[in-house]
Amino acid sequence: MQNFLDILITVRDTFNHHVVFSVGVLLVIGYFMQKAAQKLKLPVITGYIIAGLILGDSVTGIIHVEMTETLRTITEIALGVIAITVGGEFSRNKLRRLGVGIATITVVQLVTTFTCVSIALIIFEMPWVYSLLLGAVASATAPAATVVIIQNLRARGDFVDTLYGIVALDDAGCVVLFATAFAIAGSVLGTSTNTPDFTAMLGHAVSEIGLSLVVGLLGGVALHFLTDKKENPNEILILSLGMIFLITAVSISLDLSPLLANMMAGAVLINLSSRGFRALRSLAPLTPPLYAAFFAIAGTELKLDILRTSSVLIFGAVFVFSRAIGKYGGVWLGATMAHSDKKVKKYLGLSMFPEGGVEIGLVLFLQATPLVVQAPPDVKYAFSQIVNIVMFAVFINLLIGPPLSKFAIIKGAEL
Repeated sequence: MQNFLDILITVRDTFNHHVVFSVGVLLVIGYFMQKAAQKLKLPVITGYIIAGLILGDSVTGIIHVEMTETLRTITEIALGVIAITVGGEFSRNKLRRLGVGIATITVVQLVTTFTCVSIALIIFEMPWVYSLLLGAVASATAPAATVVIIQNLRARGDFVDTLYGIVALDDAGCVVLFATAFAIAGSVLGTSTNTPDFTAMLGHAVSEIGLSLVVGLLGGVALHFLTDKKENPNEILILSLGMIFLITAVSISLDLSPLLANMMAGAVLINLSSRGFRALRSLAPLTPPLYAAFFAIAGTELKLDILRTSSVLIFGAVFVFSRAIGKYGGVWLGATMAHSDKKVKKYLGLSMFPEGGVEIGLVLFLQATPLVVQAPPDVKYAFSQIVNIVMFAVFINLLIGPPLSKFAIIKGAEL
């Protein structure tokens, strides 16, 4: 047995520095874990996440920790494909029929989640400044899990259209909420002239959203003109994938949101021509391996050692529980105000639990700001706790969120 383990360690140490090896083993082990998840009636993405967790640094270390940065490129590509798919659901007819309801539900659940999480953490004696920041972070929802589950179930109908709309708008609203909370935190904690004021921070958030949409608009128009007269599916695929790469790269290089930009491109494409769906459909053969790699990589980033700190466990549990109440209750309240279908009121909130890249990105942004870099040790420690709390919540919601989303979509959508 020991000899076998020694051989495995030798193989790991020989190959795990190569990105192609990392992607290959993620896909192969992800496939087998996906089959196991299906037998247990769990979403396939749960299998991918568990495969990543097993292969990651927390368990076997087969995926070397230094690979995380390199593998992020695959994550960015997958998010681009996911985002343009979501944007493609925003046809004019759907927006006319569901637009007001989607906007109402989105705003109400954002505010409700922010309020629930902030108040709950304050009750458990977290300083109110940090509670507001975590409340803002909690308002985000990861669209990737929702999209994959919908596609695997081949679900359709108003329930799905409403869900697509809410997860698309949710992150934009989260950015504005976070900018507001961060500006307040800066005015309270910051003594440096580098601390942004409320107006500057909010203006930056609004400009980031606006410019992201402009990049997506230009990319969507360009892709429309490049593919509208094309008939060869392979040519359409090449152009579509190339444009997603460009939109994603430009957005990241300009510190914009590739998620919003690609969503905008999909919306533009589907509304400029009845033939726009061909570009989105051409991506279908690529999505299974991309999505598998995306969620397996997400699993490698989950760290089991955060479960050892009692304060993280307590505040993390409060964060997860209050966020769940805010998301479900906010959707129910918003759907009631918008006179939505009873299935939307009853089940859609369960699809809002998954978390992911946006939340992690926001807390990593916090650590890199002058407010934290130049802060005294106690403030730096508090922000490191915030990062761990969010990572704990992502860990839990990546495991329990997909099964709840699958249940909700089966109950609420047309299959």
